[in-house]
Amino acid sequence: MNTSQKIFYLQEYTQKIRAGGGTKAVEKQHSEGKLTVRERIEKLLDPDTFMETDIFVKHRCTNFGMQDKDIPSDGVVTGFGKIDNRPVCLYGQDFTVIGGTLGRTQGEKICKLMDLAVKIGIPIVGLLDSAGARIQEGVDAMYGHGSIFYRNTLYSGVIPQISAIMGSCAGGASYSPALTDFIFMVKDTSKMFITGPEVIKAVTGELLESEELGGAMTHNKISGVAHFAAENEEECLAMIKKLLSYIPSNNREKPPRIETEDSIKREEESLNTVTDERGCSYDMQEVIKKIVDKHDFFQTMPYYAPNMLTGFARIGGESIGIIANQPKFKAGCLDIDASDKATHQIRFCNSFNIPLVNFVDSIGFIPEMKQECNGLIRHSAKVLYAYAEATVPKITVVIGKAYSSVYLAMCPHELGADQVLAWPTAEIALEQPRDGVDIDASPYLAASRGMVDMVIEPKKTRVVLSHTLQNLLSKSEKRPLKKHGNMPM
Repeated sequence: MNTSQKIFYLQEYTQKIRAGGGTKAVEKQHSEGKLTVRERIEKLLDPDTFMETDIFVKHRCTNFGMQDKDIPSDGVVTGFGKIDNRPVCLYGQDFTVIGGTLGRTQGEKICKLMDLAVKIGIPIVGLLDSAGARIQEGVDAMYGHGSIFYRNTLYSGVIPQISAIMGSCAGGASYSPALTDFIFMVKDTSKMFITGPEVIKAVTGELLESEELGGAMTHNKISGVAHFAAENEEECLAMIKKLLSYIPSNNREKPPRIETEDSIKREEESLNTVTDERGCSYDMQEVIKKIVDKHDFFQTMPYYAPNMLTGFARIGGESIGIIANQPKFKAGCLDIDASDKATHQIRFCNSFNIPLVNFVDSIGFIPEMKQECNGLIRHSAKVLYAYAEATVPKITVVIGKAYSSVYLAMCPHELGADQVLAWPTAEIALEQPRDGVDIDASPYLAASRGMVDMVIEPKKTRVVLSHTLQNLLSKSEKRPLKKHGNMPM
């Protein structure tokens, strides 16, 4: 063949591979309310930035006549591109091609991309849509999965790892997203479980629908496995973009700063009356929105443990991670689920140099035998460990109640807070005041002991936080040399 013919062959061959499983398979994908993998990538990335890698890779399986099967791209599209002009690596399983099943070669493609992402220091996004392990490959499929799990763990805290469950993610395949930083799911179409409904029925006789067992809301509201639930795939991809806007590309960089027209001198008069009525259940989310840039608070895990708020925002253009008690639910009491939720947020932010701002208003831990027997002490200890371990700037704002164990759990000076602010409405004491018992729970006693650095007028919280945060951004802290600590699990 001459050069022109070789170029023509390249074009034809590439086009054939990009067609995936063919027209009928694509139509079936669309009929189920799902985009194809290439449509997802196109919507996620900036236009014309996707560079596909390993498009011509083929499987090497010869079992069960597999040598005669053509599997375009081995069921996964890999490459790199840009989101909001920032580089990312991404891979997407192609369900139209043999169900997106994972064998040894698909695993090798994904691992190769993960290695590249670490070398160049950029996030990796996985769009998962697979029927699971490719059973024709037997142990080779296990090799593919295991190699990915190893890298998920090895690269944890090095580059951000994000998983989007865009269809099915069953069996051992579910371990990989569980090892990443954040999991996105799509309502009605995402399914995630280790043992499916058929297996459970065969073993226990229990009849379950796949949505009930492993749907988006099951994992966002009940199990806490997932962190975001989107109405559709387009919203899911938009949420991924927004999350990435708050976090750096790797653990050596600082979070991206975005200029804002929202003045750091802005005062919110309404904050002065938030806690006027003792015992009122105000919405902490609204308080946070009034303080941060453009009133924009991006919640993580909004359906899970609503007595604890976690998420991202900006103050003065600087990205911050937020952990806050939510008095609107369970009086902001801490429990097992809230503890796990807060711990995840603290450790992620510390891994990627994102300052932590904590808002405190809670009467204590939930007094229940079930909580105690299920390990409340062990789970709540994770929060203390995570705060004490974190070396990023840590600012705590005590708005209302902060008694005994909750005061200690929500990042006081004693756990390494760099600055502790308090509203005049703060109640800081060893125990909650009871009828007939006169306990000084005002913030001024704690301030007199140096446990509170500033007692501030509520409306000036944004102003004070802005200046405090700016002064802390250069923080540097050394810790004793060790392999790693033994976090309570």
